[in-house]
Amino acid sequence: MKKFRTVFMGTPDFAVPCLAKLDEIADVIGVVTQPDKPRGRGHKLQAPPVKVWAEEHNIPVYQPKRVKAADFVPVLEELKPELIVVVAFGQILSQQILDIPQYGCINVHASLLPHYRGAAPMQWCIINGEEKTGVTTMFMDAGLDTGDMLLKREVEIGPDMTLEELHDELSVTGAELLADTLAKLSDGTLVRTPQTGESNYAPMLTKETGCIDWSKNASAIHNLVRGLNSWPGAYTHLGDKTYKIWRTRLTDHAATAEPGTVTSADKKTGLFVAAGDVDIEILELQAPGKKKMKAADYLNGHAFSLPARFA
Repeated sequence: MKKFRTVFMGTPDFAVPCLAKLDEIADVIGVVTQPDKPRGRGHKLQAPPVKVWAEEHNIPVYQPKRVKAADFVPVLEELKPELIVVVAFGQILSQQILDIPQYGCINVHASLLPHYRGAAPMQWCIINGEEKTGVTTMFMDAGLDTGDMLLKREVEIGPDMTLEELHDELSVTGAELLADTLAKLSDGTLVRTPQTGESNYAPMLTKETGCIDWSKNASAIHNLVRGLNSWPGAYTHLGDKTYKIWRTRLTDHAATAEPGTVTSADKKTGLFVAAGDVDIEILELQAPGKKKMKAADYLNGHAFSLPARFA
């Protein structure tokens, strides 16, 4: 198999398995990632996971504020990559960059294209109650995830699977699919398939995305909670306090109270809230200023005063 002279572009944890696999099968001459950002209460600069991995493996790292800036494109041209691989990079490439590598730019996207183009495909798949998703490799063009598809691999979404669990499975699947894609590129058997048919868009998440509307059916609330675990988290209000809800369980008990009403808050029997159709059980939550806790553990020391209603 040909070891392509490759520049890798990626930023978060999701991209690291692809970079690690690429380092095994290609000649990675440089890694382009987002600039370090302040994190936590101390606002200390924190390097992206891709940068950390690359530096540990002695791969040169570049962190342009804008990858298509006039002063950075020549840097890429000087590297003379045969191939650019992009995984969750977080910036849009210009046509000038797309034209640099002889073999083009290949993207590893965490959905079954043309469905769920955009920035948050994993989250929206779960929020929308999809039962399967997957990974697609594609040749990039100037559009947003609109390039010709190469290979796909499906992954089932279990009814209680969280974003973190799906993220980890898709990141490994993506690395395997990238290796298969480069093998076919090397031996000349890679087939390009234009994207046709209906598509949808997976927009970026905001904190407001996580606000729970208890008038919706319990399945929709359950999907929101697991689709936003671990960021930004689903949340609800009780008086002037904001609670994050991290895990829930569906029940078949018809709701008889107004949506949002806490129908049971007992450390032995559990914490239940009325949704638009049935009661839903809260399994894990986070009170203001507290860590994530199992609901039973929280109720053991912080009893809800009933009647109470989330809003």
